[in-house]
Amino acid sequence: MNNSMAHILVVDDDDGIRSLVKQYLNKNNFLVTTSNSAENAEEKILIIKFDLIVLDVMMTGKSGLEFIKNNKSKIDTPIILLTAKGEAQDRVGGLEIGADDYLPKPFEPKELILRIKNILNKTKKNDQKRIIEFDNIKINLNKLLVIKDKNEFKINNTEKIILEKMINNPGKTFSREDIGKLIDLDKERSIDVIITRLRKKIETDPKNPKYLQTLRGVGYVLWIE
Repeated sequence: MNNSMAHILVVDDDDGIRSLVKQYLNKNNFLVTTSNSAENAEEKILIIKFDLIVLDVMMTGKSGLEFIKNNKSKIDTPIILLTAKGEAQDRVGGLEIGADDYLPKPFEPKELILRIKNILNKTKKNDQKRIIEFDNIKINLNKLLVIKDKNEFKINNTEKIILEKMINNPGKTFSREDIGKLIDLDKERSIDVIITRLRKKIETDPKNPKYLQTLRGVGYVLWIE
């Protein structure tokens, strides 16, 4: 990923640190948006797709860890935590709930840049693996898009989670309970509706599915070559 194309969200309630990080990132050809609170950051991630988030742990109001807990399942944006020197427990906790890296304060801006570049390079390599093609179908998990016979179909995050899990485990049967745990949903009828919706997007004949099949009394399985 070209750095000039990367859009970074910096979240910190310290005006000085926020300004310093923004200035340094701009000098290194990153596009930067800032937020002075987790609450404000949550508003921005709803309307802007960021490439990476630099997130302070300890902030007035909602903490950085609370931000991750509330939003990591909704977005796949990598997160670097900024933590105070003595916050070892928070660093471990942040990594456990979905942060990708951490940097203790005070830190050298150059080290932050190196960590950002490292994560973005890994993300680029992973992105290349998240485009799946079989027969006349292309599934782009990053863009939440299915292209079938030159027609485009948008998939939502719930559908993406199910598809990604099945694509990574072709031929494996997933019960309704398994799928429910993936998307935090325990209503079997709702899960059936989601599967039906997915079939309309990836199957030529959704009523006679070739790929996303039902094993009666067992669950669902994805067959792709």
